[in-house]
Amino acid sequence: MSELVPGGNLPLPEGAVTVRVAGPFDVSALVTDEGGRVRGDADFVFYNQPSAPGARLAGDTLTVDPRRLRADAARVTVVVSPADPATPLGRLPVPVLEVSRVGGGALARFTPPRPRQETVLLLAEIYRRGDGWKLRALGQGYADGLGGLARDFGVEVADETPTTADAAVPYPGAAAPPTSPARPAPSASRPAPTSSSAALSPDLDTFLTLVNSARSAVGSSPVSLDPRLTRAALAHASAMASAGRLGVEGPDGVSVFQRVTATGYTYITVGEHLVSGPRDPTEFVEYCLRTEQPRRTLHDPSFTDAGLAYVSGSRSGDTYWTALWARPLTDADLARTVDEVVALTNRRRTGAGLPPLAADPQLARAAQAYSTDMAARAFYSHTSPEGTQPWDRAAAAGSTRRSIGENIACGQRSAAEVVEGWMNSPGHRANILKPGFTHIGVGFAGGGPAGTYWTQLFGG
Repeated sequence: MSELVPGGNLPLPEGAVTVRVAGPFDVSALVTDEGGRVRGDADFVFYNQPSAPGARLAGDTLTVDPRRLRADAARVTVVVSPADPATPLGRLPVPVLEVSRVGGGALARFTPPRPRQETVLLLAEIYRRGDGWKLRALGQGYADGLGGLARDFGVEVADETPTTADAAVPYPGAAAPPTSPARPAPSASRPAPTSSSAALSPDLDTFLTLVNSARSAVGSSPVSLDPRLTRAALAHASAMASAGRLGVEGPDGVSVFQRVTATGYTYITVGEHLVSGPRDPTEFVEYCLRTEQPRRTLHDPSFTDAGLAYVSGSRSGDTYWTALWARPLTDADLARTVDEVVALTNRRRTGAGLPPLAADPQLARAAQAYSTDMAARAFYSHTSPEGTQPWDRAAAAGSTRRSIGENIACGQRSAAEVVEGWMNSPGHRANILKPGFTHIGVGFAGGGPAGTYWTQLFGG
């Protein structure tokens, strides 16, 4: 593992990495272009808006996948500030940055000089260099607070913190922009709640009526309430309330997708709204219809089932909502999805003047088993926890192909999205366009921390 000094650089491996800062700090990130500016408020990732394309915050750990950043992103700046805004950084332990592969070992550590009067520290930046990405250690202090830092990067920040009812902040971040990056100070006039209360009914009837009316208006079929999705929604809303923040992953380390599959609901596609602020289902649905990404999820014709829960009485006094949308996994849907991945892959090959790949049942069996394994055991790597490699898994499934290659991906919600992601990655694209490969098997599974796990296994 490398020990970095201010200004030191580290070439990053292909794929996702994590940066972790343990201790009494808030971690945040800004996704910027070559000019050092964000494209919009959604490019500011912080505790109340913990996601942007390619960047996801869970507690003290930021996961960055450069392959999934927006197309013109050139830099992700990692920022730390005190979890208690009243405490100067100089009174806290020095924030130590730890960089690791996702599912792999440690890459580097950076210990910056001790801050003095600074209120925010630019700790590191992940930046594009040619066809690859690097990490540069910074350790640059910033005296104007997180709000001032955000403004300098182009984020619009309100001067005053809104009330809870005004601050409906979704996850993922393609909706209401962060109204204030600073943690709101606790209100002296509002007693700290001593317990949480969960709401399930009769509000569910109101929710379903409003949702299906909105879906009908755009030609989408109605959804039905599924008790398993509602149980998963309640568990996740409760977890967010106990932590006092929104996030796909709760303080117990369990993702909302894992809560869904734990109820016995297996899905071919899933969507989620994680929101704080609305006071009732009417306000919640109005919020979802106000902005593009939440509206698209609510209208999505592929969903057939839904679940909703909210929990109030958390330490912050906020109300935390979880709405889940899904379509159950069937053999027909799985076959259609796999066939679509194969067809899109072959379209890219024929466009490059290569022959299409033929479906191979042994490779398909190995690919499906591996996607299922990654989702069930919550890992993401070409090497399984037992140390097996793609060619080992292919042989175990009965394949006699002499040449084996593998692409994996997680988090993509459709066949088109996953193939596009692979084609935008040099190593994955090389497998898809390798002339020596003649056959393919594809696997898909829902669940795990990322929600979806995809495998392409090639043979020649």
